[in-house]
Amino acid sequence: MNIHFRPVPTDLARAYQAGGADANGQVPERRMSDGAGNPCRHCLKMIPKGKGMLVLAHRPFPAPQPYAELGPIFLCADPCRAGGGAAMPEILASPDYILRGYGANDRMVHGTGGVIPTPLIPARAEELLGDDRVAYVHVRSVRNNFYQIRIERT
Repeated sequence: MNIHFRPVPTDLARAYQAGGADANGQVPERRMSDGAGNPCRHCLKMIPKGKGMLVLAHRPFPAPQPYAELGPIFLCADPCRAGGGAAMPEILASPDYILRGYGANDRMVHGTGGVIPTPLIPARAEELLGDDRVAYVHVRSVRNNFYQIRIERT
């Protein structure tokens, strides 16, 4: 099975970059990157020191519901090219992450969550996506539970 790392959709990133309301109904905050741990969820690269960035609330689900976690993400302040593909993205630079499977109904598939060492993310994602109940996988930070990226079958 092949997997694909999916960034925040370009149309949504552009809306945020244009000052559109985030998942809390607020305008994204504009900041300058300090160059340490500011991963853009659209280009999937670290935002360089001194570059503009946005901090905003993001819900990586189509609608609110009990399993639709909401939390902060960073984006480049200026339009950037969407990242993604089969290769592990630059933003996955911590030693480990939480991987969790979600069904086609956007609900968590119980028993799929776990802390996975970063080099093992592709193999664990393939394993989760091999389960017919799992439509996609979210990668979240272990230390803060922040949304990082979505993984799908190709």
